[in-house]
Amino acid sequence: MAAAEGGALMLVVEIAVAKVAKYAVAESGDSVEIVERPNGGFSVVIVDGQRSGKSAKAISNIAVRKAISLLAEGVRDGAVARATHDYLRTQRSGQVSAELTIVSVDLETRTIVISRNSQCPVLIRHPSEAGPPDLVWTVLDSPVDAVGVHSRVRPVIDEWPLAAGLVLVAFTDGLLHSGSRRGSLLDIQAALASVHVDASTAAQDMADGLLDAAVSADEHRPGDDVSVVVMRVFDCQPNDSLEIRRMRVSFPLPSIVSR
Repeated sequence: MAAAEGGALMLVVEIAVAKVAKYAVAESGDSVEIVERPNGGFSVVIVDGQRSGKSAKAISNIAVRKAISLLAEGVRDGAVARATHDYLRTQRSGQVSAELTIVSVDLETRTIVISRNSQCPVLIRHPSEAGPPDLVWTVLDSPVDAVGVHSRVRPVIDEWPLAAGLVLVAFTDGLLHSGSRRGSLLDIQAALASVHVDASTAAQDMADGLLDAAVSADEHRPGDDVSVVVMRVFDCQPNDSLEIRRMRVSFPLPSIVSR
């Protein structure tokens, strides 16, 4: 959260996550974590482990733990992605892969930094772009290798100025491929338009809307783990001298069967 300067409006960053496991699989192989950066700001780490269920979760946990520990120590995002690749490749002898995306709010540079080692694009709408705001999405989809297998893997890195009106959407391949098994591949940008993305739309509403669209495209039987992360930046009047941070987490617990 950026502080107000000289009575100006305060920039607020809002992050929402929505995720669901593959149909009939108890545990999602996706991991999403948020960590504060020691020099200001925070990072969101999204990891999709190869395979599904517990084996995929073990892989994604290895990668996400390494990434957030390095980010918390102040290591730069690109170096974090390369080190995470080296660590996973060493731990699993180059036999398994993981798709890694890091989205950072860097208050030193006043930018959003996106580091990708994933087939999944990141969509970003920035107020500096021309055109109707509900239609202008820049798709960050440069080809890049996943981490864990090939030697000398590097991330693709993009950087955008931090500004009110910015909206960013990142996701795993469960969303990217939703509907494909039934011949009706989800149109992600159309799904975004259907959740009425504008300056006042909450990040959680966008994330939930995209997840619902993916689940519907798979006829309520997701063919893969689906994770959606939405980040938006907006102006807000300062609340006296306080900069209040909030976090809300909600997740279902497995059913307990009495014996």
